[in-house]
Amino acid sequence: MEIKLKEVTIKELVSEYVDNQEEGVRGFSGKLNIRPKYQREFVYKDKQRDEVIKTVTKNFPLNVMYWVDTDDGNFEVLDGQQRTISICQYVKGDFSINFKYFHNLTDDEQEQILKYKLMIYVCKGKDSEKLDWFKTINIAGEKLTVQELRNAVYTGSWLTHAKSIFSKSNCAAHGLASQYMNGSPIRQDYLETALSWINYGEIEEYMAVHQQDETAKELWGYFQSVFQWVNKNFINQDKSRLKLMKGQPWGEYYNQYKDNVYNASDLEDEIKTLLLDEEVGNPKGIYPFVLGEKSANDERLLSLRVFDDKQKQQKYTEQEGICPDCKKHFEIDEMQADHITPWSKGGKTTTDNLQMLCADDNRRKSNK
Repeated sequence: MEIKLKEVTIKELVSEYVDNQEEGVRGFSGKLNIRPKYQREFVYKDKQRDEVIKTVTKNFPLNVMYWVDTDDGNFEVLDGQQRTISICQYVKGDFSINFKYFHNLTDDEQEQILKYKLMIYVCKGKDSEKLDWFKTINIAGEKLTVQELRNAVYTGSWLTHAKSIFSKSNCAAHGLASQYMNGSPIRQDYLETALSWINYGEIEEYMAVHQQDETAKELWGYFQSVFQWVNKNFINQDKSRLKLMKGQPWGEYYNQYKDNVYNASDLEDEIKTLLLDEEVGNPKGIYPFVLGEKSANDERLLSLRVFDDKQKQQKYTEQEGICPDCKKHFEIDEMQADHITPWSKGGKTTTDNLQMLCADDNRRKSNK
């Protein structure tokens, strides 16, 4: 692992600066990828941007910035993207400070800015080493997400294509799945989620294997398959339903249940019944429940109503502390509330459907 401190003047930084939709943002004689194609688009607010320039004009030090050496003679900004863009935009005349553009400054004022030295830490090493370093350094300004840190390590044509699909406002992934997913494409949430789904949580492993691929067609194809499957099986998607569907781990459900054959109408009838059941405390849990085996373990997804302490005390007193199965006496804290008729067979959480069982008998009943 090699980490070097590099001094870069603003004059060097702004050399061959370009900012456009197709090519991203580059500088440093075209060797610095300031904002890769389709990466997050937000920039500093005017006040933050102006403070960067004021710091430079006063010759005060800016916080250290971080670049990654991409092993091909080029670099990519890890931290300092907004500061870098602010400096380049000012020198190129995109905005003014106190009604003075860069070209309005005197020659010596311009020279002072262009000679200003930026302190850059440049990292070069194995992917695992760089990622570990990126996670431990104290990133200033806008905090990078974990996925942005990964992106800094696994750069290449595959990542560029993946970002074009998953990491841009109104990107293809957003158009397909925004109603189902939380997060923001430009903060890499969509890309991170898709990677987690396709490789069962092993994101870095997948990125390492595919880093040199020309395109991210496999990932995009998988992502499309997930939501084609969702649309096929869940036909009612009015606003109230979409509220429950949003943020579900659909890729995980797809991985586990894609080979099962479901009838969409039957699923809809079951969902509607569960939504009307006052025993169900977690409506979001209905979706994984109807896809699964509907076992006693799966019922936990629904957060079914439980007997309250008053009901338990009443029934314990009525039973005089006697377990109806083994006929032995127990203290109340040694007993557990049990539905005589299980919820799966229509039982409700009412006192007349309650019995207090000892722990052993309740366990035996649950295992049947």
